[in-house]
Amino acid sequence: MKRFAVPKVVISRFIEFAEVRCNGAGIPKKMVQRMQPYVEFVYSLPESEVSSGLPAERLVHLGTEEDETDKVVKRISQTLEKYFPFADGLLLKSCTQENVGQGVNGYRSTEHSEVSAGMSGFITEVSVQNKGLAIEEMGRLEELTSRCHFLTKMFTLASFREVKESGKMNSLRQFHATNKYLFMAYHPDTLKRMGRAVANHEHYSLEMVFENYEGLLHELLREPAKPSAHVNVCQHIYGYFKKELTKEEKENFRSLLGQYKRGEVPLNAVIRVLSNWASHFQSDYLKRQTYFEPYPQELLDMSDSGEGSTYS
Repeated sequence: MKRFAVPKVVISRFIEFAEVRCNGAGIPKKMVQRMQPYVEFVYSLPESEVSSGLPAERLVHLGTEEDETDKVVKRISQTLEKYFPFADGLLLKSCTQENVGQGVNGYRSTEHSEVSAGMSGFITEVSVQNKGLAIEEMGRLEELTSRCHFLTKMFTLASFREVKESGKMNSLRQFHATNKYLFMAYHPDTLKRMGRAVANHEHYSLEMVFENYEGLLHELLREPAKPSAHVNVCQHIYGYFKKELTKEEKENFRSLLGQYKRGEVPLNAVIRVLSNWASHFQSDYLKRQTYFEPYPQELLDMSDSGEGSTYS
């Protein structure tokens, strides 16, 4: 069984256990419950203490009508830096549509209509100021791409944290090697820069190498990987087996990849074939690649129809 680093995630007490509804009921979240065996939660950062949690573009104080978004974001960032410097992720509460515009801890959204399907401007600001964290609001974890990117980033950051704590250059080289194709899917150019950082031709100190690499890792994981990048990665991996495959197997794979390009099958259908070939042809290098399983598959909601195991 594959071993995963255990992410440390700061989570609002409002999400799972605190009594926050007007009727005193808690807010149960299946995703949080599913994550518990694999994640170390720090149940803190209630939105009433840091004035967060609104899926808003800006936060306006109900009393003064002053825009205090920047002040609130700064307060959250300071809280995270002071009390949770070890964190790999942050989960914030999402308000339902009927809550928007009605205020949380004296604040309201500047938008009073529907909650956007994309990440809110407020949460985006928090993310920009805390690039080293996987940050998401609970409501967006219902959406497959957002959930898979959050999980991928969170577990990757946790793995890097362990490498950084080891203080060993060989551990960093191994981390970079096993994540090659995952990082290629996110951003090939940044992957090359990370490779140069590991090579360290400039003979920087170990501390500087880790610092440079960490900054590039945060840059790499800023946005979800694009489907076109996944196609490129799958073609690279396919190249390992071309000489071993029959004509029919090659044609079937090209057909399957074409179906993924057209959105007819999930990415996992392609990855499953490549993973099986890696095992069949005993490619130890490929079998170690995190691209095939960047986080525990048990965290996926298999009710996502045919997309239950894709992370794009």
